[in-house]
Amino acid sequence: MKFCLQLLAVLCLSTLAAEAGLKLPSIIGDKMVLQRGQENPIWGWGDAGKEVTVEFGGKKATGTVGDDGKWKVKLPALEASAKGRDLTISQAGADSMVLKNVLVGEVWVCSGQSNMQWAVQQSYDPDLESLSAKYPHIRLISVPQVGTQEIQDDFEGAWAECTPETVKDFSAVGYFFGRQLHQTLDIPIGLIDNAWGGSAAEAWVERGTLEKDERFKAYIDQWKQTEATFNFEEAMKKWKENVEKAKAAGKKQLPRAPRNVLAGQHRPGNLFAGVLSPIIGYGIRGTIWYQGESNAGRAYQYDDLFGLMISHWREHWGQGDFPFYWVQLADFRDEVDEPGDSDWAELREAQSNTL
Repeated sequence: MKFCLQLLAVLCLSTLAAEAGLKLPSIIGDKMVLQRGQENPIWGWGDAGKEVTVEFGGKKATGTVGDDGKWKVKLPALEASAKGRDLTISQAGADSMVLKNVLVGEVWVCSGQSNMQWAVQQSYDPDLESLSAKYPHIRLISVPQVGTQEIQDDFEGAWAECTPETVKDFSAVGYFFGRQLHQTLDIPIGLIDNAWGGSAAEAWVERGTLEKDERFKAYIDQWKQTEATFNFEEAMKKWKENVEKAKAAGKKQLPRAPRNVLAGQHRPGNLFAGVLSPIIGYGIRGTIWYQGESNAGRAYQYDDLFGLMISHWREHWGQGDFPFYWVQLADFRDEVDEPGDSDWAELREAQSNTL
């Protein structure tokens, strides 16, 4: 028995050794753009206690892998450069990694709900916009839609050059914004898209922060009730039964499948943990934001929530009060004969108050 336990321990250690070594998050990789004029955090995983060195453009930064297997360094500030260069990451006495075609310019996060998510191929004159999108110095990366209460430290994705093929599914607002900057500043632009259609602002704030704030207690309590009673498997079972009944009755319009609200874009903290956390800390110039419709029914709460969210992001990013640009809700609805209450007008007022 003792021998078996010793053998198992050796096998476990061998497995860990095989899995050890340098590993990077998807946000740090080939073809990325580093933010000019400021320190750029570079981080990843490695062997505890080992020294890690990052070198790029004549600059160097060194750090040590912690007991948790994580390391982080800050590469000294760099000037803008459209020349694709190698970035080398090496671990003392072990392996090294070389990231290819890295540029230096301006990096922006493109976030919000469907207005930001809406792709170039869905924009006005999409064929012309896509076919003319030949900008090798504009780099794009998208974060998959993951709604969870568990803080994520990585995602499936990779940086890509802006081409007619890669731009089609990218945020149209994000792309047009980045293209204007690229043409005006004549420097590389990096765009990070993590928008999610229909998302509520409270989903973009860490859950614990909202729970500590009395202004949002009633809303959080509502969600706690939902979390305690919602059963997605049961909802799916009932839906399938209703579909079969509808088919048997010869109905053409079948019931819509239920959504798992616990893994969706409305639950407080879900998007902070799932799509924002994996990119927090990456060197950026700022954020562009297009959202508000999903909070229009609680516009006066948005008066407190929107400003909290912006401050919350800046605090977690740890690089000061970076620019946070947003688009105010459009007045697209039909006019009425008599003046009256308007939740969209109240939401626009809350956006203005956030200034």
